[in-house]
Amino acid sequence: MTDRMPPIPRSEWTETQTQAAAEFERMRGQAPFGPFALMLRNPDVMLRAAAMGDYMRYRTSLPRALNEMIILLTARHWSQQFEWYAHQPMALKEGLSEAIVSSIARAQRPDRMSADETIVYDFVTELLRLQNVSDETYAKARERFTEAGVIDIVGVAGYYSFLSMMMNTARTAVPDNADVPPLS
Repeated sequence: MTDRMPPIPRSEWTETQTQAAAEFERMRGQAPFGPFALMLRNPDVMLRAAAMGDYMRYRTSLPRALNEMIILLTARHWSQQFEWYAHQPMALKEGLSEAIVSSIARAQRPDRMSADETIVYDFVTELLRLQNVSDETYAKARERFTEAGVIDIVGVAGYYSFLSMMMNTARTAVPDNADVPPLS
């Protein structure tokens, strides 16, 4: 598939894009990449998405491994290979087991999960597949993570759904040698 919205060459950036890219680099320490490179076509969206992403990626109330689990579940739900490519190594680094990552890649429920992983898995898969969460699943998540944690779970899944929709629309490419789940 052809990347519909490849990165815009720097020499073709408008003044507004140049200013937004400089602000992004100040925020993130690097030039716009992946979904942000395509969103540079609308700099206001890019900067607002980056600001929300700073919270959803680095500052939620959830342990990092659970945050990464939500991201992988969302990437797999949307068959978003770039997001998988970017976050699969991070998930392993943060302590999510290879077995869980492999099961998610195959769109299968992992055999062995901790109590917290089970709550997150059930909540996120219900939310993405059913567009709703059962009372039982909600109660477990609220009891374990508080209402603020529930908002974080929904926020991470929602934010990475947004990025996935952007990149699926743009057909954002992954490197040829990337180890990503097949599209389905």
